[in-house]
Amino acid sequence: MIREAEREDLTEILELYLCLHETSVPEASEHLAAVWDQILQDENHHLIVNEVDGKIVASCVCVVIPNLTRNVRPYAFVENVVTHSEHRGKGYATQCLDYAKAVAEQQNCFKMMLLTGSKEQKTLDFYTHAGYNCIDKTAFIQWL
Repeated sequence: MIREAEREDLTEILELYLCLHETSVPEASEHLAAVWDQILQDENHHLIVNEVDGKIVASCVCVVIPNLTRNVRPYAFVENVVTHSEHRGKGYATQCLDYAKAVAEQQNCFKMMLLTGSKEQKTLDFYTHAGYNCIDKTAFIQWL
């Protein structure tokens, strides 16, 4: 079942992120709770989860960003695309990306963007198959 995250999903999402790039689950803290509240309350921040048999197995984030160009149309940024290692290759992340695309279309976004740190051809092919390309733009990152 594809849906947006709910308050009680935090622990499961943090555990899923261990399959992304995290090495540990953050300790419960006031800061973590405040950030989680901020995400849940932000109408432009969509943390999408795919739940199978009551367990979250895939997720992505889609943030709609207001914009003054392109006839004042927003754009969407997709990040943290992840599927639990035991559930890969079953279309769960694709379903999350499809949900994100529907959100972007409903919000009249003129484009969607995502970045990946992966250099694996299988991952790059996955994003190409999902409708993204690596030709139109060049991404630069400055780590802080």
